[in-house]
Amino acid sequence: MAEWKVSEVFGPDKLNINQWSEEDRPREKLGRLGAEALSSAELLAILIGSGSPKENAVELMQKVLHGCGNSLKALGRMSVDDLKQYNGIGEAKAITILAACELGKRRQQENALERLDLSCAESIYEYLRPKMQDLATEEAWILLLNHNFKLIGDAVRISQGGLTETAVDVRLIVKHAILGNATVVVLAHNHPSGNARPSRNDDNITRQVGDALKLMRLHLADHIIITDGNYYSYQENGKL
Repeated sequence: MAEWKVSEVFGPDKLNINQWSEEDRPREKLGRLGAEALSSAELLAILIGSGSPKENAVELMQKVLHGCGNSLKALGRMSVDDLKQYNGIGEAKAITILAACELGKRRQQENALERLDLSCAESIYEYLRPKMQDLATEEAWILLLNHNFKLIGDAVRISQGGLTETAVDVRLIVKHAILGNATVVVLAHNHPSGNARPSRNDDNITRQVGDALKLMRLHLADHIIITDGNYYSYQENGKL
């Protein structure tokens, strides 16, 4: 009896997803069992649709996730050019992946908004973290609140800077507060280094913003320094 080789039946390359049994295909699996039954690689494979000549979409996304330490957070920090380094991922697929990561962040933000209570540092941190946790450079944001510490509109970005500091225009903060009919302001900025401890410059900015708002009969409720996984609150540490 002649001996059959796998390559003679299926060709020289591996099976693509369309040649898998139906119960193993990511799309069919999701429809049958729900999205929670799929791995992250399988979910991402649905988005990109196809892999490379050497690997199917699931294997390709397994490789990408392995390069990120199997962290979706790390995946969300990648750029289009970073993703295009992988054979089988062009610009369109890279953009699709990053768009999905951004939607995940926005969903996290909406979930925080549903139970929004910005009267304490922890709740402020949880609200701002999806916006600021992946920033590569320092940025300063403000939250405009009413006298009941309820958010007026969305967070406002005041400035973007370098790796170690960002310039803050005190007049711009006061302007936004007045035009937004706010009575309470929260200042926040990130430390890309991961060290949440304030610098001398952070202390000076906090004092300047607080003094300027006080002149306009406005209140600086807190200055929060945000990292991915930690924060520093001037209010909690008795420095306001």
